[in-house]
Amino acid sequence: MSKSIVLLSGGLDSLVSLGLAKDEFNVRLALTFDYGQKSSLREIEASRKICTHYGIEHKIIKQDWLREITHTALVSSAGIPCGIQENSKTVWVPNRNGLFLNIAASFADSYDFDYIIIGANKEEGQTFPDNTEEFVKRINVAFELSTLKKPVVIAPLINSGKSDIVKEALKNSMPLEYIHSCYYGGSKHCGVCESCVRLKNALQNNNHSMGEFFEN
Repeated sequence: MSKSIVLLSGGLDSLVSLGLAKDEFNVRLALTFDYGQKSSLREIEASRKICTHYGIEHKIIKQDWLREITHTALVSSAGIPCGIQENSKTVWVPNRNGLFLNIAASFADSYDFDYIIIGANKEEGQTFPDNTEEFVKRINVAFELSTLKKPVVIAPLINSGKSDIVKEALKNSMPLEYIHSCYYGGSKHCGVCESCVRLKNALQNNNHSMGEFFEN
């Protein structure tokens, strides 16, 4: 029987990707990465709750060196811009999805996993090139040569916007109360960073209120 790994940040997209893929692709392991991002502790906490909910193994992968070479707002002391930004450079982490998928591919090669699930989606793909269908296609070609197992990257949300993703979460009773999608690490979502604005808009478009979830 085939089995899968999921990249789990604890945010909306990774939760819904896991929820959609867990049975069809037999998700057995979640990897959460700590690279010194402002929200790392909250992302780890959220991911643990999600893994407990779905009964899958959870591993935290520390990448301290990535913090050292990341100079943008997700990691540095610089403030994170408010609202939806067209310029991905303000929150860019060098080769993040490429790195994380390659680490997951190493696990797949060693422990015989067939698939790697990632939360790449159409809306963020308009800003971030490592969230696109083309990126997924190309890294799958690379894994055919860089691994013996040849795991396949699956992005269940690759053609979905945030409103559709929230709709799937509500339809399938996924635990939205566990997620942490904010770029900051506060006890509540800030409500004004790019990720929060996308989430708030998607919740509103689905007539779903999580007002207590946000600071603003």
